[in-house]
Parts: sequence; C-alpha cells; structure tokens
Amino acid sequence: MTIDQRKRWPRMAARVGILLLFVGLILFQFRSGIRVTVDNTGANSVRWVVLLLVVIGIRTIAALYLWRVNPELVVARIRFHKGTKLWDKVLLAFLSLAIALSTIVAVRDDVRFHWFPVPWWVCGFGYVLLLFGFIGMTWAEAVNKFFERTVRIQTDREQTVIDTGPYAIVRHPGYSSGLLILVGIPLTLGSVWALLPASLSWLLLILRTQWEDETLQAELPGYKEYTERVRYKLIPGIW
Repeated sequence: MTIDQRKRWPRMAARVGILLLFVGLILFQFRSGIRVTVDNTGANSVRWVVLLLVVIGIRTIAALYLWRVNPELVVARIRFHKGTKLWDKVLLAFLSLAIALSTIVAVRDDVRFHWFPVPWWVCGFGYVLLLFGFIGMTWAEAVNKFFERTVRIQTDREQTVIDTGPYAIVRHPGYSSGLLILVGIPLTLGSVWALLPASLSWLLLILRTQWEDETLQAELPGYKEYTERVRYKLIPGIW
C-alpha cells in the first residue's frame, strides 16, 4: 500500500460511517415494529435486518476482493474528481432521491402497512437478483480501473477503452448489474409497491447509460470502434 493510499483511509472510513448512519436511520423507521414474538410486523422487521446484513456482508467481501485485484479503483472511487460532467451531477442527485424514495416506501409497506403481501418465493427471487447484481458489479469493477463514481473523461489517468470481462458482452455492465439490484431490493422485502418509485431510478439509470455512452463515443479515443464490436449497452440482444 502506497503512502497516498494510506492517506485515503480516513475518507474510506467516513464513507463506512455514512453507510452505518443510513442503516441506523432505516432501523429507526421501524423501531416500534421490531418484536421477537408477536406478529407479522416483527417478522418483517427481521427481514429488513437480514437484508441489511446480507448487503453489508456482500459489499465488504467485494471491497476486500477489489482492494486485492484493483486497489487503484478503490482509491479512485472515494471521491468525485475534476472534470465530472455537470449533467451527471444533476442526474446523480435525482437518482439518489429516487432510490431514497423507494427505500422509504419499502419500509412503510413492509413494516407498517402491508399493502400487498407476496409469497415467500418472491422474496427469494429478489435475493437471487440481488446476488447476481452484486456479482456483476464486482466483476465490472475488478476489470475496469476507470470505473469511477461519476462520468468524465479521465485524461489525468490516461483512460483507455476496456473490452474484457463483462465489457465484451455489454458496454455498461455496471449499470446492467445496478438494474438487477434496484429490482431485487424491493422484492427481497416483499414490497411490490416500492417497485413504483424504483422504476424512476431505473429510467434515470437508463438515461445515464445513454448520455455516458454518447460522451464516450464523442470524447474517448477508440470507443466508437468498440461500439461496433459490442453492440449492446445494457441487455444483450435488446439494447
């Protein structure tokens, strides 16, 4: 580990702290719903805790793996960098709001209101989508050292076209995996209603995919030729 990487650890710790704060806020949402005996509300509350533990566990394992195979990316993703497109900053703000809204609806539905109960296999299917989404995301991060948090042409890092691993299948595998995760989380909680606000985040992610692809074609040498080899952006055979 270089000196520069060690200096980045406080920022990484701050991000973990923010994640834990977010988890605490979610738990606070249903603090009055947690029961160890009684009713369905207690069971649903446990379901939320299980989901949070699964997500934290998967992302921790992924982070440790990425730190071993692609530490340069881990450091690069700690913060936003100069050159980030203005439209991406605006889009990310709306995307964050959409994801937060979906989370709030899922909490209220799953813990308090139970608007549309679903069978257990729906929750199981949600975990399958979640798992494949995180696996796909980690795979993309492992092979692409330019997988930063925002859209920009990384001239300072001598960005080149990545066409190996999942990038040989679709041009934006990280976003493909993100769609699976955004569908999977509401389903793991048995909240069909949360899919409604989640659909807004899907649309925003698709829009970001399109705009990023146009940016790369216009500004990154070799990317136009790459699009001729790999035709699809998100879903093989569809788009």
